[in-house]
Amino acid sequence: MKLKAAASGLVVFLLSVQVVQGQDGWRVTYSSTEICAVKGSTVEIRYSYAYPSRWRGRVNTVKKTFWFTKWKDLKPVDLTTESEYSGRVEDLCENNICTLRIKNLRESDSAEYWFRITTNQEGGRYYGTPGVTLSLTDLSVQVESKDPSRANLKCQSSCDLPDNDYVWYKNREKIQTATSSSHQVDLSFPDSYSCALKGYEDSPSPSVCVTGRDSNTVTSIQGSICAPKGSSVDISCTYTSNECITSKFWFSPERSHQGQNPSQPEDLSEDSQYAGRVQILETERGRSTLRISDLRDSDSAQYLFTFKTPSFEWRSDLPVTTLTVTALQVQVIAATVQQSNTYAELKCHSSCSPAGVSYFWFKNNKKIPKTTRSSYKGLFQLTDRISCALEGHEVFPSPAVYAPRLPSLSRPSGEIKAGRSVTLTCSSDANPAATYTWYKKNSNADVPLLSEGPQLVFRSIQSSDSGQYYCSAENELGSSTSEKVFINVKYTSPMIVNITRFSVVVLVLIPLLLVCLWMRKKKTVNSTSEANEPIETVELESGPDYTNLSDLNMVSAEQDEEPEEQEDLV
Repeated sequence: MKLKAAASGLVVFLLSVQVVQGQDGWRVTYSSTEICAVKGSTVEIRYSYAYPSRWRGRVNTVKKTFWFTKWKDLKPVDLTTESEYSGRVEDLCENNICTLRIKNLRESDSAEYWFRITTNQEGGRYYGTPGVTLSLTDLSVQVESKDPSRANLKCQSSCDLPDNDYVWYKNREKIQTATSSSHQVDLSFPDSYSCALKGYEDSPSPSVCVTGRDSNTVTSIQGSICAPKGSSVDISCTYTSNECITSKFWFSPERSHQGQNPSQPEDLSEDSQYAGRVQILETERGRSTLRISDLRDSDSAQYLFTFKTPSFEWRSDLPVTTLTVTALQVQVIAATVQQSNTYAELKCHSSCSPAGVSYFWFKNNKKIPKTTRSSYKGLFQLTDRISCALEGHEVFPSPAVYAPRLPSLSRPSGEIKAGRSVTLTCSSDANPAATYTWYKKNSNADVPLLSEGPQLVFRSIQSSDSGQYYCSAENELGSSTSEKVFINVKYTSPMIVNITRFSVVVLVLIPLLLVCLWMRKKKTVNSTSEANEPIETVELESGPDYTNLSDLNMVSAEQDEEPEEQEDLV
């Protein structure tokens, strides 16, 4: 293989001079037998080797060369075949002058490395011993402070490092002016510092907190805030710590109780209810601002700030900011309703009224000129819509107030049959909400009041309930009447069957009754005739007793009249 040029900036620290090892023409020359390097960096072990061209009377040629650190089954293991070195080892040679390169050094790479030569002859094996000892070191930051306002930082390791080509970080941000192994810092606020070797910024030292504070504090800027619905709000606090802060966030106790662990506060920036609406701003050191946009009614809550250090966490007695999200509403103070318009006094109201703000009033979404107060008086048409807003928040106006629009009257579809429950519904778009009155138009044009409420319910509607119905919607700003709906109540099938059956029964009973009466009359006439026959016979046979023919005629006449009287009675 051809020897490639060594990469610049490789972190290799030679701790001993060149060593030549060999016998009988066999030789391995190491540039150093002890090397110290920083974890994460790259090391290069330079060496050369030689061997006799003839050995034991025969031509001697190199069959294989490799590095190893361990043995297996009494045989050395080629470094390039070990999985923990996969992709990190290169062995570059040209004219028996070589370089072993190991990249991305790990703690496990600390070991003694040997170079081995194998030739074509049996027994033609040689490795240089002792080998090269590689030691890995960590960078660390040492803090030396005699002045309570300043401290001296030193980037150090177990290796003897050079004094330049360093990179320093403050709170994970690179300090452009710091390039030596030492650095002085101000202790006005807790900061974390770390260092790295130039070219190996991916392998910095652990961060060290440097502070001049002796207490932990959190101070709320505002105890309570009132903000309009739909707007944005900033909730701020200041904080200090005598240690480096490892984490900090805003939370709401009300939301924490909805999580999986109610005893632990939950970061609002990870709460789905606030997704896309929360920002955490740090415009200056020691000050955190929670910004909530597109405010909702549910955002009315308490908000707190907490932080953690390696040995401290705010858990109680936290300063609280109470946010009240206000939704503007227009209240009707007084109104005089006329036939086509209304004169009204209105007030822009909210659950919390911010002090020292101006108001805007709108009619049909157009600003009413010269209106800056929370109250307004004016003449409005029945079709006008009136709303208000706070100055600076005109895009978040209150809901508009207006007189009821033409009511919609709904009835069941299909035929309406007697005996069933029927509900009529009246609805109208209005603010304030409308009240409803029901009417039925009768034949002489009177319109009697039926009931009040959005629904007119017939528990068991009858044919007599048929007619025209309509409703009226009314609020403080006016009224409106619906169109008439005709209700035609029809008999159901069971009722028609019953009526038919009754009619059939009546039609059958009438002839029977007449027959019975006729038969009774006939029987009565026959009975009377039979009863009178013996009397006539006797009296006729006793004729010689009658002395006057006229008396006989009189008796016959009386007998002829009696059946007529009975017939009349019948």
